[in-house]
Amino acid sequence: MQILRLSTQLHKWVALVVGVQVLFWVAGGLVMTAIPIETVRSEHHVREAAPAALPAGSLAALPEAARRMAGGVAKAELKSTPRGPAWILTPVGGDPVVLAADTGRPFPALNPAEAARLAAAAYSGEGRPVSAVHLAEAPGETGRTGPIWRVEFPDRERTAFYLSPETGEVVTRRSAVWRFYDFFWRLHVMDWNDGEDFNHPLIVVTTFLTLSIVITGFVLLWIRLSRDLRQVRARRRKPQG
Repeated sequence: MQILRLSTQLHKWVALVVGVQVLFWVAGGLVMTAIPIETVRSEHHVREAAPAALPAGSLAALPEAARRMAGGVAKAELKSTPRGPAWILTPVGGDPVVLAADTGRPFPALNPAEAARLAAAAYSGEGRPVSAVHLAEAPGETGRTGPIWRVEFPDRERTAFYLSPETGEVVTRRSAVWRFYDFFWRLHVMDWNDGEDFNHPLIVVTTFLTLSIVITGFVLLWIRLSRDLRQVRARRRKPQG
């Protein structure tokens, strides 16, 4: 009976400690399976755009642009953007630089009207943009750093498109659905800061304790079933009358 008492106490106290987190795991799992990830990412609000051909003349500006890069260029990428073809130049040391491919110079600064127009062109859904705001620092929910444009739409998910201030591209999308999902994701992985770390010691220890609940639960079940079975057999062997 000592093992029964020990298993019961361990099962009870560990369950009390980690029970709330187990509830969060189950609730988070329900949210993540019930809401399609495409809805979380607002993919149903993305308008498909035909790829634009890059003009051959865009290549002419690269030598001049590269010469102005201190330390030299480690990587050069030519791409089509909503504001026209662009060179993405990555220097040997430092952050990438975005230049208009036809001039070799930075794009003119976006204004609210142009940001709203570019976001509306990339959006599929009801309503027009209700605000276009330039943010000096990208919000934490974007997972990015530096300046960014946020354009909001009046749909039921309160969708917001975040645009590159250089190229006008939609770099990420967020909505009330994403924030709801993200809240439960952080509870699920026990990283309440940014939800990025799911291999930290706290979740490892909590998972180990939860495993001990399962093991002690099976031990208790086995002991009690064995005891009940012995009692049934004893009653059957007992003479009647």
